[in-house]
Amino acid sequence: MGYKYAVGHEVHRFDTLAVLMAKATPRRSGDELAGVAAADPEERAAAQLALADLPLKTFLDEPLVPYESDEVTRLILDSHDRDAFAPIAHLTVGDFRDLLLTDDVDGAVLAALAPGLTPEMAAAVSKISRNQDLVLVAQKAEVVTRFRNTIGLKGRFSTRLQPNHPTDDPNGIAAVILDGLMYGSGDAVIGINPVSDSIPAVMTLLKMLDDVIQTYAIPTQGCILSHVTTSLECIERGAPVDLTFQSIGGTEGTNRSFGVTLSILQEAMEATRSLKRGTVGDNVMYFETGQGSALSAGAHHGVDQQTLEARAYGVARAFSPLLVNTVVGFIGPEYLYDGRQILRAGLEDHFCGKLLGLPMGCDICYTNHADADQNDMDTLLTMLAVAGVTYIMGIPGSDDVMLNYQTTSFHDALYARRVLGRQPAPEFAAWLEKTGLFDGETLTRRASPSGPFQAVLEAAR
Repeated sequence: MGYKYAVGHEVHRFDTLAVLMAKATPRRSGDELAGVAAADPEERAAAQLALADLPLKTFLDEPLVPYESDEVTRLILDSHDRDAFAPIAHLTVGDFRDLLLTDDVDGAVLAALAPGLTPEMAAAVSKISRNQDLVLVAQKAEVVTRFRNTIGLKGRFSTRLQPNHPTDDPNGIAAVILDGLMYGSGDAVIGINPVSDSIPAVMTLLKMLDDVIQTYAIPTQGCILSHVTTSLECIERGAPVDLTFQSIGGTEGTNRSFGVTLSILQEAMEATRSLKRGTVGDNVMYFETGQGSALSAGAHHGVDQQTLEARAYGVARAFSPLLVNTVVGFIGPEYLYDGRQILRAGLEDHFCGKLLGLPMGCDICYTNHADADQNDMDTLLTMLAVAGVTYIMGIPGSDDVMLNYQTTSFHDALYARRVLGRQPAPEFAAWLEKTGLFDGETLTRRASPSGPFQAVLEAAR
């Protein structure tokens, strides 16, 4: 059937819904690499106008990735809540954007609508929204999850303490954990990307994290970001697994390239919950995503990278995760060329995740061969913090010495908390105050490595 929109005397035609969505996407290098991007700003504007006039229900009738051959499409459509969708079923994409921007739509309304939205609907609305629209709508949403603390409450801003080390050296990891705790980092998770995915190496790190958390009664959770099957084997061997991690994508083929299926993720969630290690909740899954992964896997089906990223969130929400974050600039300039594209993608990802009811964080990052710098990351950090991002990464000096990319530091998190008056998760804030690191409003510097954290280093030995 196709879609069209007239600009002056020229009629722009878009053969399929996937083509329309791709052409309406703000410019990015990944879509140009895939050959699906708009040819010029005029075609992009025409596609956005045509998309604004599209009924939302179209996405229920015209899957962008075939239902018969893709389990992610089947998950999205089979789990769609038509009762939750009913209040907006008559709207176009443009009408829905206008509704989201009104004062009538608050956090409660967004929470009620979330089960009725497909990822493609969220992606479509984001494509016709300005940056400030993405911020305004996302900050209305409150998505709360729990394991050993409560994450995502209004007025809170959490961090993942990321103590990566190029050789998985326990002393080096312990030093970064100590440093991060001194800066009030780690309430979302203390999460390590291991160099080795071997069972013994991962179990060693799991034991070390558990010793630190249990010894000091820290109300947080640990996670080794190994492959999901490694985590399952560690659980079988009796390892202290708090959260199970996995990178996911928006198509079945992308997930297979990561070595996972929906059934494996279901098995992992059930196995991790069976350990009953949470004290205030049982959200046990941690997912990371990133625009461009489907194209890298050759599994994008001619669909633009931002829509496929939103579909990854459709996968994530099926497993009630504690944490989800886009690693926005990690894949490289082939997919997000510069600071401007990274900024836009980060805001889109956060908006879509929150709209779909996810506890959305962001690894605000770039690789050294991208046309971006730390000032670009400061801008994205500030806008996401205003938009109510659930958490960011915390790494010494913003420089991950194992993964070799630039992200956000312990100091960056302090900056965001100070300028916006945000605090850590309540249980973690209370623990910081008890240790003398927090006075109820801001961090203090009364604690030192010779004080209550002296034995953190000892736990690694």
